[in-house]
Amino acid sequence: MTPPVRVAVVGLGWAGREIWLSRLAAHPAYQVVAVADPSPAAREAAAAAWPDVRVLADVAEVTPDLADLAVVAVPNHLHSPVACGLLHRGVPVFLEKPVCLTSAEADQLAAAEREAGAVLLAGSAARYRADVAALAAAVAREAGEVRHVEVSWVRAKGVPDAGGWFTRSDLSGGGALVDLGWHLLDTVTPLLGPVDYEHVLGTVSGDFINAAAHGTSWRHGGGPAPAGGGDVEDTARGFLVTSSGISVALRASWASHEALDTTTIRVEGSAAAVSLRCTFGFSPNRAGGSHLVLSHAGESLPVPFDGEPVGAEYDRQLDALPQLLADPGYQGRAVAEARRTITVIERLYGSARRIRSAPTPAPVAVV
Repeated sequence: MTPPVRVAVVGLGWAGREIWLSRLAAHPAYQVVAVADPSPAAREAAAAAWPDVRVLADVAEVTPDLADLAVVAVPNHLHSPVACGLLHRGVPVFLEKPVCLTSAEADQLAAAEREAGAVLLAGSAARYRADVAALAAAVAREAGEVRHVEVSWVRAKGVPDAGGWFTRSDLSGGGALVDLGWHLLDTVTPLLGPVDYEHVLGTVSGDFINAAAHGTSWRHGGGPAPAGGGDVEDTARGFLVTSSGISVALRASWASHEALDTTTIRVEGSAAAVSLRCTFGFSPNRAGGSHLVLSHAGESLPVPFDGEPVGAEYDRQLDALPQLLADPGYQGRAVAEARRTITVIERLYGSARRIRSAPTPAPVAVV
């Protein structure tokens, strides 16, 4: 039998604890050998919950002798520095999204991976969802030439850790676009392939970012969300056009006027349109179920697929990681995709800044 992959989980925040640590511990392909976090409280809690796991204060103690893979789930601004340090020491890395916050960080990750020979794997759970896979299959089978893709993830109340690092641009790299938008762009890639966007137009807003009532109480043990406060957007909208003329409309919202959290992916093709309505993520404020519909010649029909529990996509991604980890040809692929994604995000933010800073045209007199 193949020995389990020895894993060190770096970062014991919500994602490290709730998404990765428990799943890795339960998965037969992995053995959690260490956790690392600078917080004494986080380390104390981990030691109590996982007495057989080595608890570290410094990620520098994670070496190839200790672990075959480091799962990095630290705050956004630390993603690239922590991952680069691990890669330089020869430790393969699975890096939570956003993989990087700038194109320069993508270059640094690529250099670290290339120089040390350790592979970088990237968080891309959305494409492992059963409903997203069913959508892609229906598009390939029925849609014909893709003309337009619409992707949106709109939360009713879901500003994460309001007042914490998530809502500080210097620590998060951005708001809903970096957070939810990364997942949305990740679902577009399998549909269109590694396309180039010739035109990118974006706008952002923050109508809910400072309202405590719109925080994610489900990420705080069911208690009240903290008071708001931050300098990032809670909503981003974008319109992209590829060099071949395919258009992509995107909306990512941490909060809105809606009653429920809903994710929508709609693909319009020359022969048919395929629409998916579901809810990404772990919020209990869900639209309810996943619904896939094929529309053609004025008729809409449901497309059946097997349902799955919330979070199954993360388990499915863990199923795939050992094979990717062992594939010598995989090196460079994750960072190449990450570079394309962060380039689009940078261009959307750049467009939004230009729009905000543009002078208001003088009113035209009507005579």
